[in-house]
Amino acid sequence: MKKAVLTVLAVAAVLGLLSAAWFASAPRTLSPAIAEEVAAPGDAAAGRIVFFAAGCDSCHMSTEQSDPFRLGGGREIRTPFGSFYAANISQHPRDGIGAWSPRDFAQALLVGVSPSGEHYYPAFPYTSYRHLTTTDVRDLYAFMRTLPAIAGRAPANALIFPFSIRRAIGLWKRLYSGSRPFAPAPDRDPAWRLGRYLVEGPGHCVECHSPRDLLGGVIAHRRLTGGANPGGEGRSPDITAAGLKNWTKDQIAQALWTGLTPSGDTLGGLMATVVRNTAELPPSYRAAIAEYLKSVAPDGPPPGG
Repeated sequence: MKKAVLTVLAVAAVLGLLSAAWFASAPRTLSPAIAEEVAAPGDAAAGRIVFFAAGCDSCHMSTEQSDPFRLGGGREIRTPFGSFYAANISQHPRDGIGAWSPRDFAQALLVGVSPSGEHYYPAFPYTSYRHLTTTDVRDLYAFMRTLPAIAGRAPANALIFPFSIRRAIGLWKRLYSGSRPFAPAPDRDPAWRLGRYLVEGPGHCVECHSPRDLLGGVIAHRRLTGGANPGGEGRSPDITAAGLKNWTKDQIAQALWTGLTPSGDTLGGLMATVVRNTAELPPSYRAAIAEYLKSVAPDGPPPGG
């Protein structure tokens, strides 16, 4: 009798834990207030700047071509958890995002949830894009609407079990997504605040230049100190003030424009695609990025909470 009672209690405990995990992992949709804000008309010209700041083409540009505005996807992103394939984010109504509303678009960027209510895997860097302002989101949406529709869907992700359980991403988000707003910085000048926004938000520099733990989350106190190269070979360098100690702010800004380092080398690999995008930004944006990076301590806390 006692054994039977213990068995029932054990089963009840397991079911309780599973129920709690199921509830905790539920996708969180966009708040009504933000949904209303992003529904306002955007400025496509301003959205073009956001497009390049966010590096949308770096992952989603159609393979086998070099037009950054043909966003048919298909690029393989290899990780310890398996292979992800960048989605078609062109204006194709069936294969891309042409049928998405402004709310659908904002929900994907800010909370990492699809129009159908499923979690996106964080290979899509919504953990950084969550810092985007609603103005930038609607401007980017307006610009994306001007781009061509490309037919064809990317291959399905090929992930290792149990990472193939998409619902579990909800628990991962609770561990790593954090809050959306940046911590206030009233003592900093506007250039620094712009640089923080670009680096930590649309630029998503943290995603490549930070070490990660066993679950793939960025190690917060070591952000921007270098990490595994998403391309699968080598490492992305330390871009904190310590890692860039031999670079001046002007040299950083220049490298983001021309791709040339202070020693005369050329930035290659994935950074070549980054430079292709940052070269399209206003000079003040590149200067702001340099301003911020030269201030980042190698063991500092996350700037956005």
